[in-house]
Order: sequence, then structure tokens, then C-alpha cells
Amino acid sequence: MSHLSDSLANNSFTLTAELNPPKGADLSDLFAAGEALKDLVTAFNLTDSAASRMAMAPLAVARLLKERGIESTLQIAGRDRNRLAIQADMLAAHALGVENIVCMTGDPPSGGDHPDAKPVFDLGAEDILKAAVGLESGHDLAGNTLKGSPSFLRGAVVNVAVPDLGKEIRRMEGKIEAGAEFFQTNAVYDADGFEAFMKRVEGLKVPVLAGIIMLKSARQARYMTEKIPGVVVPDPLVDELENAESRVAASVSMAGRIVGDVAPMCQGVHIMAIGWERRIAAVMEAAGF
Repeated sequence: MSHLSDSLANNSFTLTAELNPPKGADLSDLFAAGEALKDLVTAFNLTDSAASRMAMAPLAVARLLKERGIESTLQIAGRDRNRLAIQADMLAAHALGVENIVCMTGDPPSGGDHPDAKPVFDLGAEDILKAAVGLESGHDLAGNTLKGSPSFLRGAVVNVAVPDLGKEIRRMEGKIEAGAEFFQTNAVYDADGFEAFMKRVEGLKVPVLAGIIMLKSARQARYMTEKIPGVVVPDPLVDELENAESRVAASVSMAGRIVGDVAPMCQGVHIMAIGWERRIAAVMEAAGF
């Protein structure tokens, strides 16, 4: 049983965070962040070429972190690989001792740094979850028998700030039926809206970790609201960043308030610091942890 699985099963407050594998071969910054936070963070999500920007494959990074005593969660996106490659990667993950996965469809490559790349999207998030369950049951998606089966803690993502929340909750239910055992949300900035979402899904009886993206500037906040579906940064938060004497202090304080507000409503938080990982400890201190 992974530390993440154990934490979620015991209803402990669970902190996960995101680390982005490098665009290159130098892992020193990622290792430094992991080492600094390994006693605070239960498991680190390793992104799969996040936002369709090419980066080192997360599977290699997951194994290297494990050798350093740091637990990770492997993000698996359907954007770049067909069902053969996805199933092969999951078997390889198990062989390398990676126990946690988060399954997602992925962003179109047209918005990334290789816009001419051909998208695959052979499997969506639900299909990847079903593939993982099948592998654990001893067969692949074609029904062929495996010689030895893997085991995973299977996660998925959910968007809590969409216009049609009912549709998103139905998708969440479909992911649970497909095999999702926990969820990480997109960025949460409205505690009241998150509370309304949690009340609507409490009957699903599945752990939810609220996503927190640290805001580095008012410009970033506006960009995210305009360009990233499902992310809405309220105007008062934008103004707070705009008028702050120290945007770092304002960001830490803001993230800490949000963590403190949402913590009683869910099983934990997932912090996406995007280069500010060294400030996660300060965020948790500001939240009262």
C-alpha cells in the first residue's frame, strides 16, 4: 500500500503537490524540491508533458524519486500514446515500483510548444482507468491474459468551476464506475463554490483533493481566467495581487487562506506551485498546518 493510499484510506488530511519533469536532462531542481518537501507532501504528481509542452517522461522521474525515498503519482494522459503504449507504460510503472496513477485525457498539442504534433487520443480518461482495472484483473484491453498483474491506486481529475456542473459530476460518476478511487480538482479560488460542489458529490463517497494553483501575479490570474477552461480567479484576488507590496507574500497568504477554507470540506489539497515549490511549506503554515 502506498503512503497516498494509506493516507486517503485513514481519512488523514492529505497534501499532494505537483512537480514538472524538466525540459532537458537536468533533474537537480526537481530533486531539490522533492527532498525539501518529502516530509510534508505525501506524494508528488509528475506531469506528463503538461499543457502539451514536451518534457522528460515522468516514468523515469518517478523511479529516480523512489530511489530517494520520495513517493510520486504518475500522470497518464491519452494525448500522445495509443492503447498499446499506455498499457505498456502502466506495466512498466508497476515493475519500477510506481503505485499511484492519475488518468486524464490531456490537452490538445495545438496549444503546446509542438503545435504540429499529431494528437492520438485513442483512449480518454475513463478508458485509461478501465485499462488499469483490466490489467489489475489479469488481462489487457483486447482480453489477452497477462503473466502477472500490476496493482495501482487509481486517480482522476474533476473540474469544479464549469458552467454545467451537473455534466461534470456525471463525468465524475463515469470515472468512478471506470475505476477512479480518488480525485484531484482543477484550481479552486472560490471556497463557497467548492463547498457547493462537495455537497453535490458527498454521496459518491470518494476522496477529493482540492487543487490550488499558486498565483504569481495579477497578469497570470487574468490569463488563467481568460485562457484556461474551468479556472476563474475572482476579481478581489486579482486586485489583491495587483496592489500588493510583495506579490510573493500576497500569493503565499492567499493560497494559505484558500487551503484553510477548503480543508474542512474535503480530504486534502493538491498544490500546483509551478516553480514556487519552496514556498509550499509557508503556504501550509499560513493555512494553520
